Amino acid sequence: MPAGQPPKPIEVKRKLGNPGKRPLPNQSEIQLLPAAVGVPEPARPLLRYGREFWDKVWGFGLGWISPNTDAELLLITCELIDERWNLRVRVMQSNDWRERKALRDLDERVIRNLSLLGFTPADRSRLGVAEVKAISKMEALKRRQEARANESGK
Repeated sequence: MPAGQPPKPIEVKRKLGNPGKRPLPNQSEIQLLPAAVGVPEPARPLLRYGREFWDKVWGFGLGWISPNTDAELLLITCELIDERWNLRVRVMQSNDWRERKALRDLDERVIRNLSLLGFTPADRSRLGVAEVKAISKMEALKRRQEARANESGK
């Protein structure tokens, strides 16, 4: 695949009104991927940070992450996060430039995978999944009140 912009998902083209006017597949011919019902168990064991990330991603991405087609990419990303944590500790102790470069390379791989999974702001907007919304003063006040109520109830 040549470098440059990744192809727009069909869903985005439909939402934008298909500005390129290329023929799109008939919606009746599209096979829908089953959505996850809850947080699935990873196929391989993960360490602490990878497992925390696994749970967090399934919590936020349940609407578009498929347990059938995306789970392996997510699992590899979680393994990279575990590896990154261990490598970062070594870099902070030794300050070896080779390990620091390996850490930055690993960072790029994690970010690339997150992008493929729709977890960067640009990718979320391309997918039409969500926009980050600033909370209003009223929402902030309500959240503080709820937090206080939860604290006093403990």
